Amino acid sequence: MNGGIIQSYWPNYIDGAFCNGGAGRITVEDPSTGGALAEHALADADDVGRAVAAAQRVNRSGALADLHPMERGRMVRAMGEYLARHIDEVKRTITLEQGKPLFEAEAEVRMAARLFEYFGSMAESLEGRSVPCDDTRFDFTVYKPFGVSAQFIPCHYPVYIPSRALSVALAVGNACVMKTSEMAPISASWLALAAQEAGFPDGAVNIFCGRRSDAGTALSRHPDIDHLVFIGQAAGASAVLADASKRIVPSIVEVGGTSPTIVHEDADLDEFVAEARMGTYLNAGQFCCGMYRIIVHESRYDELVDRSVALAESLKVGPGIESGDGDFKPYMGPLDSERQLGRVLGIVEDAKRAGAKCVTGGTRLAGAGSFLRPTVLRDVDPNMRVATEEVFGPVMAVMKFRTESEAIELANSAGHSGLMCSVFTRDLGRMLRAANQVRAGHIVANQSAIGGAEVPFGGFGRGGHGSLKGREALMGYAQRKNVLLNI
Repeated sequence: MNGGIIQSYWPNYIDGAFCNGGAGRITVEDPSTGGALAEHALADADDVGRAVAAAQRVNRSGALADLHPMERGRMVRAMGEYLARHIDEVKRTITLEQGKPLFEAEAEVRMAARLFEYFGSMAESLEGRSVPCDDTRFDFTVYKPFGVSAQFIPCHYPVYIPSRALSVALAVGNACVMKTSEMAPISASWLALAAQEAGFPDGAVNIFCGRRSDAGTALSRHPDIDHLVFIGQAAGASAVLADASKRIVPSIVEVGGTSPTIVHEDADLDEFVAEARMGTYLNAGQFCCGMYRIIVHESRYDELVDRSVALAESLKVGPGIESGDGDFKPYMGPLDSERQLGRVLGIVEDAKRAGAKCVTGGTRLAGAGSFLRPTVLRDVDPNMRVATEEVFGPVMAVMKFRTESEAIELANSAGHSGLMCSVFTRDLGRMLRAANQVRAGHIVANQSAIGGAEVPFGGFGRGGHGSLKGREALMGYAQRKNVLLNI
């Protein structure tokens, strides 16, 4: 890495070696320019077969699962330490291929390193227990890794999200076969390098880029995968899970949703605006817990809209690589692809045709790159597409309510509320009632962020199943075994 330039070609990583792909190469675009950034190896079904075979060899040999948990934990932590040492190179890779500002990319790498630190330290904590019996028997349970964990990863956090899957799976003792997104496959190469330097046995970590129709299908249908992790869109999850369900493969799934934000009449709007900078416009709105649906009390509606417009118009939009390092700034990069930009613009136009008013933004920037102006929509109806689908872009859709019960009803009106609900209020009782009644996996008070690696994280209802962080995540990568002895 030098001066913002990255190497021109990036291979896959299978069975401890960097290698070409059987399907040739794919061009990775820079979303800030729309031009070619680099080429990446493209896996085919044969590559997938080699990766799964290597992972199963590691699984059956016990080269990873039979290690003392302390040893696995040390290797997992070493991966995080590698990322931390190479943070400048890794963050520039993320920014160039995915678009987010440098200061956001740096935060992503730090969060990824923390995952490896946390789960590496947790490797020794997965303990069984004895079960009371009479004096003729002794019964106990232990937990074992599933074996081969097949992992499907999206593009919007190309280091953090794969780290979230790898760190837990490896700490428990699973061998991993990871398919990255075709949109942003390069950054995951740093994880392959980290695994290699940390000393994992060849085949314990396999990372490749492949198309869903070829490598993705080959992986989800492979008879030798024992576990599945899918992070992404609901349609993709349905297809992958349909394949895996034929063999009853245990899974962890997160498909996001359209998370609601409730703003009561006693809310501190300074606090709301500060949180919306992150919750709505972080990563150009490509954020699974994004504050897209804003449900505000009618008495504060106009004020909130005016202040949200001021926030949106205060943000500079430009190439992430030009944003500078350091603290968070009023700066937003592009969406990660022209396709995603077109989808978000379509949602905004649908809302306008249905009667919503676009009070700022709603258009792309002139010139190259997939840039969208930060957008605020008012007079949004809960039946509009912008209020029922996950926008995954820098769009705030504002609607009003009169009573607390109406706010809860609107929050739950999108079919599934998503991963998170933010509630802005000073009334603890009101906050707790929302926590009890809103259908979301996380309810947060007067903020937009969910806690770190130690906090359980996952969908609720149709938002997904299984925990992706916290101690609960360990159980999603392990299976119970019971042993009964006569004495």
